[in-house]
Amino acid sequence: MKVAVMTDSTAYIPENIRAHHNIHMVPLSVIFDDQTYEEEVDISTGEFYEKMKQTNALPKTSQPSIGLITAKLEELAEDYDALISVHLSSGISGTYQAVASAGEMVEGIDVYPYDSEISCLPQGFYALEAAELAKEGRAPEEIIQRLDVMKQSMHAYFMVDDLTNLQRGGRLNGAQALVGSLLQVKPVLHFVDKQIVPYEKIRTKKKAINRIMGMLEEEAEQGKALHAVFIHANDEQTAIALREQFLEKYPACEASISYFGPVIGTHLGEGAIGIGWYVK
Repeated sequence: MKVAVMTDSTAYIPENIRAHHNIHMVPLSVIFDDQTYEEEVDISTGEFYEKMKQTNALPKTSQPSIGLITAKLEELAEDYDALISVHLSSGISGTYQAVASAGEMVEGIDVYPYDSEISCLPQGFYALEAAELAKEGRAPEEIIQRLDVMKQSMHAYFMVDDLTNLQRGGRLNGAQALVGSLLQVKPVLHFVDKQIVPYEKIRTKKKAINRIMGMLEEEAEQGKALHAVFIHANDEQTAIALREQFLEKYPACEASISYFGPVIGTHLGEGAIGIGWYVK
């Protein structure tokens, strides 16, 4: 059985790495005024943050259309028998459900949609693992089983400089955003039951980042072989410094740098920092 692997653009796996691992992608979109841009296709992350500085209105975001997904599945059906399709949390986007619906309409390929219950490169970790297993000739059910094992050790925490975008975009409860803004709190956020919720309220950005680093290091101290990722919203310098700090202490672990691209960046805003990890 020939198994393909697909994800969506919010996994933020660079194009060259997707190509190397033969990972297919469907893009979500960001909309400035009436202009729609498919992220990772029509607009780069750098261009997005520049445009954000030039506009007062929060751009809108949009999941891929059923038509786009269906066309992609029909294309894959010509060469593959099955598809593992990894997507951002179904609690913040309808992409997973759209792929599930399209999979029922397209003949000639068995579609296995997978809800990562998370986003960004932690979501991408699932797609990369699935691609490795597909290359080894593993069956779809076996691949899904491995992803479920990964999910048990997958963690991601992030802090935002300003809660306004999350609240305006409907991705965070309004009352929580108001309290955070009034107190100038830099909350540490995470996913619970597929939704973004506050983990802890912390007064400064530095303390919030140190709190997340502390949780990561606590796991690394237990001798676990971790793969960590340091994610930034147009603040690569901070992500690189954190990665170096971590690897200096725990050289046996792996650590990557990634970014909050246009769709997720719309909701988190510039300056957000996230750290994700799982046990290899």
